[in-house]
Amino acid sequence: MSFTFMENLPTPEELKERVPVSANLKKIKAARDDEIRRIFTGESDKFLLIIGPCSADSEDSVLEYTERLAKIQDKVADRLLLIPRIYTNKPRTTGMGYKGIMHQPDPEGKPDLEAGLIAVRNIHIHSMEQTGLTAADEMLYPANWSYVDDILSYVAIGARSVENQQHRLTASGIEIPVGMKNPTSGDMSVMINSCIAAQHGHTFIFRSSECKTDGNRLAHCVLRGATNKHGESVPNYHFEDLELLLRLYNETTLANPAVIVDTNHSNSGKKYDQQPRITREVLNSRKYDPRVRELVKGLMIESYLEPGCQPIGTDKHVYGKSITDPCLGWDETERLIYEVAALC
Repeated sequence: MSFTFMENLPTPEELKERVPVSANLKKIKAARDDEIRRIFTGESDKFLLIIGPCSADSEDSVLEYTERLAKIQDKVADRLLLIPRIYTNKPRTTGMGYKGIMHQPDPEGKPDLEAGLIAVRNIHIHSMEQTGLTAADEMLYPANWSYVDDILSYVAIGARSVENQQHRLTASGIEIPVGMKNPTSGDMSVMINSCIAAQHGHTFIFRSSECKTDGNRLAHCVLRGATNKHGESVPNYHFEDLELLLRLYNETTLANPAVIVDTNHSNSGKKYDQQPRITREVLNSRKYDPRVRELVKGLMIESYLEPGCQPIGTDKHVYGKSITDPCLGWDETERLIYEVAALC
């Protein structure tokens, strides 16, 4: 038998009863959601930074990171809105390797999906309790949305998932901004089509039920660079790329045209230390053309407590250092946030 069904997982309703969100946190999330929505609709001219580790591998270090971020948020609140990246699902190109705390609450341990789902809710809720910041996560598995729909303020659809019908249809029923990344090929029309699908309502099967969605008018594009047939990175954050995306948006009837620029991945060629330079170029493009300024709502930046990355299982594990893609360290992150605030 190809599938071995080991045990039934708790339903989303059961898990939410075991790991609940308090009434106070619900108010915090509602206020944050409204502020983020206003940025995407153009009612607010604040700039978004979706910023944090490549993957949330340890609750202790992630909470230390988000606590530091919250202290900066208070100082830049008039210009920036900071959304911590607490990415609990990690897509893998080959399907092998660490897939995030949802799969492995202990990165060096065996998969444990029930413990992983509990860990996902705990890390998001504990961060909200300690910082007042609601976070972003990646929707690797559409059916899992129901486990986290009460705790997230931003959802990303990855480059390997954006062409998938179930991801697009699920995004159409989400009530917070959903960023649709360009595919690894770089084809912008695929990304635009995913936004069209997500902004419209659909009827489809979701978690074994027939469901109907109204469409998500906050679905938008995310430019993360591409990979050519030789495996080389092809950036798409330059002014000409932003102009092209604006033209493609204008050829549609999409609501709230918007883009978030990912400063790492194929835009940096995974050279994490290039993220500040890329950030400055995008901000210069916004300054040069008011139309681009209106289009580019924010940036995705990968950073953690320590710069770079490390393999899982090393004898000299460094606290707060990424075990997946390399990230900016905290000192440079702090300087960069203040620089972005000054330039916006």
